[in-house]
Amino acid sequence: MEADPRVSVVERTFRHESGRAVATLIRVLGDFDGAEEAVQDAFVVALERWPRDGVPSNPGAWITQVARNSAIDRIRRESNLREKTAILEGLEALRPPELGPADRVAAAGEIEDDRLRLIFTCCHPALSLQARVALTLRTLGGLGTAEIARAFLVAESTMAQRLVRAKRKIAQAGIPYEVPPPERLPERVPGVLATIYLIFNEGYLASDSDSLVRTELSAEAIRLARVLASMLPREPEVAGLLALMVLTDARRPARVDASGEAVPLDEQDRALWDVEAIAEGLALSEWAAAHGPVGPYTIQARIAAAHGVAASAEETDWARIVRLYEWLAHAAPSPVVELNRAAAVAMRDGPQPGLELIDGIDGLEEYRQLHSARAELLRRLGRDEEAASAYARAIELTSNQVERRYLERRVSELTQAR
Repeated sequence: MEADPRVSVVERTFRHESGRAVATLIRVLGDFDGAEEAVQDAFVVALERWPRDGVPSNPGAWITQVARNSAIDRIRRESNLREKTAILEGLEALRPPELGPADRVAAAGEIEDDRLRLIFTCCHPALSLQARVALTLRTLGGLGTAEIARAFLVAESTMAQRLVRAKRKIAQAGIPYEVPPPERLPERVPGVLATIYLIFNEGYLASDSDSLVRTELSAEAIRLARVLASMLPREPEVAGLLALMVLTDARRPARVDASGEAVPLDEQDRALWDVEAIAEGLALSEWAAAHGPVGPYTIQARIAAAHGVAASAEETDWARIVRLYEWLAHAAPSPVVELNRAAAVAMRDGPQPGLELIDGIDGLEEYRQLHSARAELLRRLGRDEEAASAYARAIELTSNQVERRYLERRVSELTQAR
């Protein structure tokens, strides 16, 4: 039996709108769990009603309105919370049919501010950096606990405990739901930048999805970075992160072919890349580099810029990219940076030096990209059996179905070549 397309609309709306609705409800409730439960209730109602009654003209506003009503019902059952009921019942700006044009603009601005407030609340310095990022991904990005756990390379149970502790700490410490004043912004910015970038990465390469990308998350990350850049116009790393995401997102149209299958960077049709986005990203990255100190996001933006100006993989300035990765490894050392540097060395010097570097990396045994990169270099060296084994391990670690099919095709190609 064919799936009802209106159910798919509910699923897409959850990805697009749950973060907005949760952010708005947190502002008035001051309660992460209560806001999430109210929004989840609204989506349950949508699953019941939309297939029967049709999809509303403004699904996001409908969800927020129903979540508001659900929150009111919960609060009414708790007699000591009448004050919050009054606040919620005053949120008439969330009722689209009754809004005039000027009111709609004001309401939209309030909801946009809610999302930025939520990021800064989640990124309070009282929380660990991982807790800040994970909590924002959960509440604003609409990611499940399992998806966030994969992004951090930890067990789902471990991540669930971190999320519970982070919410409890916000409540117990009375952390305000606000964008902090200018003098307190610097202590929050690193966590905010890390959060935005992880949201972007989950959108650019969905960890658990039937599609390779989740465009709404990437677009949300870029939008939030633009808002932050307008707040901090002299902060180079904010511009650097925006440049990095814009340059990376410019390649999105070429990442899948006409049948929806993944296309690796070296095989992409670069005519499909967004030239306007590349131009914007180049300008931003140059400004960030010129107004240092140069941080990790700006360095990565310069790497993305080197890819963006190359007419082909063969014409890419791999020597420059290797130097930039060496700089990045000094500024922000990590096994993932070492893996990327090894891949760039392989493009500059050949597969054997790259493979030797990869085989010397510790801590990425459960990281899919290590095994797929290793498999690719083994394939280029003609070591097909080892390559097939490495591809198989990458497949075991891959939950994205498009990526899985790409890796399976690689294994099939090796088998046919024998």
